[in-house]
Amino acid sequence: MHHFFVEPSMVNDNRITIKGTDVNHIKNVLRMKPGEEILISDGTGKDYLCEIEGYTEECVEILIKEENFARTELDTRFYLFQGLPKSEKMELIIQKTVELGVYEIIPVNMKRCIVKLDDKKKDSKIKRWQAISESAAKQSKRGIIPKVQDVMSFNEAMKYAEDFDMVIMPYENHKGMKETKEILSEIKPGMKVGIFIGPEGGFDDGEVEKAIENGIKPITLGKRILRTETAGLAILSILMFMCESD
Repeated sequence: MHHFFVEPSMVNDNRITIKGTDVNHIKNVLRMKPGEEILISDGTGKDYLCEIEGYTEECVEILIKEENFARTELDTRFYLFQGLPKSEKMELIIQKTVELGVYEIIPVNMKRCIVKLDDKKKDSKIKRWQAISESAAKQSKRGIIPKVQDVMSFNEAMKYAEDFDMVIMPYENHKGMKETKEILSEIKPGMKVGIFIGPEGGFDDGEVEKAIENGIKPITLGKRILRTETAGLAILSILMFMCESD
């Protein structure tokens, strides 16, 4: 079933009116006919099983048949603090972590980042990354579109995560799988959990020291060194499996 997102304000009683670029996609690309079913999410975690009523020149008129809370969202909110990698890697990371259930993605400018975004490039990159998040959310039937935040410094990212219930840092030099399993077992439904992933060059030693001073817990993902685009997917896959409800 085709899946689209709307703003909550577009939901009125038992009807939804879709405007904008999705109109052309539904009408002319998908060629959906009146009477066909469509899944609509309002971005707050509510899903609507709907039926297309008809078209006007600029709108798709939709009738709501059922309203439900999205069953695809995890009870735990995971925030990915991703050290800026090369552009194509960041796009892959966003796409796949959205599929895996991440709640929010925060690009972080770390000391060993190869990529440096200036203000001109930053805005266009964030817009592009947010569009990738939306596309992945539609494909994976998410109830929300995970937000891609503006790029933060490492210190800004740590401050942003100050009130989280737990923040972890997969780090290649950390040892102790038993300790890692114990830390991950403490993650419970309803928690806000931050995950810091280093860029291609890894974390700077000073960043690791600062992180530990700020209560961030280093963990290991095993004896193998993972690329930056692999590490986030690995830990989110583990956490998704642990936290998935029936």
